[in-house]
Amino acid sequence: MRFFLSLFLSFTALNASGNCLGDKNAKDPPYSFYVVPQLAVADSYAAWTPILEQAGKKLSLCFVLKVPASITAFESEVRSSKPDFAFMNPYHLFINKRSQGYVPLIADSQNPLFGIVVIRKDSPIEKIEDLNGKKMAFPSPNALAASLLIRAQLAKSNIKVIPEYVNSHSNVYRTVINGDVIAGGGVNNTFSREPVNLQQQLKILFETAKYMPHPVTASTRVPVNVRKEMIQFFIELGKTPSMSGQLNAIQIPRPVEVNLKDYDYVKKLGLEQFAESSGG
Repeated sequence: MRFFLSLFLSFTALNASGNCLGDKNAKDPPYSFYVVPQLAVADSYAAWTPILEQAGKKLSLCFVLKVPASITAFESEVRSSKPDFAFMNPYHLFINKRSQGYVPLIADSQNPLFGIVVIRKDSPIEKIEDLNGKKMAFPSPNALAASLLIRAQLAKSNIKVIPEYVNSHSNVYRTVINGDVIAGGGVNNTFSREPVNLQQQLKILFETAKYMPHPVTASTRVPVNVRKEMIQFFIELGKTPSMSGQLNAIQIPRPVEVNLKDYDYVKKLGLEQFAESSGG
């Protein structure tokens, strides 16, 4: 049964990646909507497709959903200004807001973003100092909470780890469970969305400070009125009880309007020394 479910989701991913979601007769050209692949690509397509379908029909717009195969690939697309809209981490917004012209629209007001270090339930590791010299999995170099915040904290504590980048949060958790690494970096919002049986095999060793989570952003080339309509769409969706499950699936259970000031904290964190400008 799991095989056929996976096959179905994969088909859905391939089908959605090139099709119009929403109003197929929209007057405006299709808007590309990119999602950073924190979770399995097929899962991201499954979560975002019904939301964008509803948004497109409500606003008479057409969306083309794209979930790159890795966070690194997503970063490359953003640097090339390909997304019209994108669900991205706050560090991606910080480094692209001026050069590529992206502005935040909405984010979740219920669950703050924070990084977590996970280990196997049966791991002998007891404190972060025990990670010194060990191999540790991260989704990508520039993942804000799952990589940058954690690596900054480790460096502050003079703890040196051997990073292994595995493309997504889901891969991090499974790499740790498989015993390929001693620990891994993730975030609260993705860990809580993993299957319960997976969560039960891991334990959280460390948590970072908490911050405003991932925003849905728009390129400044998207007309202001369209951006405002998208904000209002999500706000209204958040007031609809029947949509709570779908909003939770995209990590925005309580949508609220946000702006660049809400993400000023990224600059203050001084994480540039741990980031890779190449996005690799």
